[in-house]
Amino acid sequence: MTLLPVDEAQSRLFALAGTLPVERVPLAEAIGRWAAEDIHARRTQPAATLSAMDGFALRFADMPGPWRVVGESAAGAPHQQPVSAGEAVRIFTGAALPPGTDTVLVQEEAARDGATLLLNGEGPPYHGRNTRARGLDFHEGDTLVRAGERLTPARLAVLATGGHGSVPVTRPVRVALVATGDELVSPGEDVTGVALPESNRLMLRALLADLPVEIVDLGILPDRLDVLREAFAAVDVDLLVTTGGASVGDHDLVRPALEAAGGAIDFWRIALRPGKPMMAGRLSHKLVLGLPGNPVSAFVTALLFVKPLVARLAGAADPLPRPMMAMVGEPLPANGPRTDYLRADLRGGRLYASTIQDSSMLLTLARSTCLIIRPANAPAAMPGDSAEFLALA
Repeated sequence: MTLLPVDEAQSRLFALAGTLPVERVPLAEAIGRWAAEDIHARRTQPAATLSAMDGFALRFADMPGPWRVVGESAAGAPHQQPVSAGEAVRIFTGAALPPGTDTVLVQEEAARDGATLLLNGEGPPYHGRNTRARGLDFHEGDTLVRAGERLTPARLAVLATGGHGSVPVTRPVRVALVATGDELVSPGEDVTGVALPESNRLMLRALLADLPVEIVDLGILPDRLDVLREAFAAVDVDLLVTTGGASVGDHDLVRPALEAAGGAIDFWRIALRPGKPMMAGRLSHKLVLGLPGNPVSAFVTALLFVKPLVARLAGAADPLPRPMMAMVGEPLPANGPRTDYLRADLRGGRLYASTIQDSSMLLTLARSTCLIIRPANAPAAMPGDSAEFLALA
């Protein structure tokens, strides 16, 4: 069977993803969500021309003065009377310029004697100096956030300033996690013989923690076709993620169980190291991703497929992790026919791959700060050559 390239597998996976319902939530509850539609300003910001400094609002045409100070303008308490020729108004940062004024003389460049104001700087300010024009930031009707953009703290702030108190977002993605294997026990339980503490569900939950998800934990299921079939069919989620049992051995039952439950496989086996035996399919209304049971393989496939798929279901327009570039610090051998993701460390601006890349070594992953991406059939790399990498939290 021909192995599917990583980018093609990601594209096919996204093509399987449908559209989830949209809900409106308060801005305070929207952090980390994705906008479900373009959101436009309901007001102009600033709504009036404002002073950018403490000083005196006046008419530039009256330069170089003197002026008679006729009032005061503060934020929230503007001077509303028109200002005539030869007049000035004491003004504070953020206050609206009174009618008739167009320039602010900062207080350090002014000398005041009672109601009389004189220019005290090296030269007069230019027209419009120290002001923020009406609409400098945005105008009513401008697009503040585009559909598919993530609602970061700054975007939430601009939405609030733009007159919004709530925002349309895709509802949280319901994700079921299940580990398969007779050898597995829950973390913290006594381990005897060939038993193995199960770590994948915890790892996947942590990887998805910054996304809008509702996790349904199906626990550890044995290598029994009937148990897996019933569990897969019964769970009501948007995405079912399994770990283990995705290969072709006699005890690898995820694929047969999925098909026995009425599901279908869309693709299986990726040109990827580690993580080749990942599979993707559909069962009724839910998507299914079968990850390898090896924790390092499960981590890499989750980073490349599970997390981006959840983000896409949640409304992200650009859900894939973004590679960065750096120079390698040590030689890297030529790569084979699969894209390789090497556990590595970024030190002093250079990439250093771990000496041993065996996919069973979780401690190597835990100590890595990034994954070096080695494309299929890449030639050997020497120190100083550039390479792409994915940063790890």
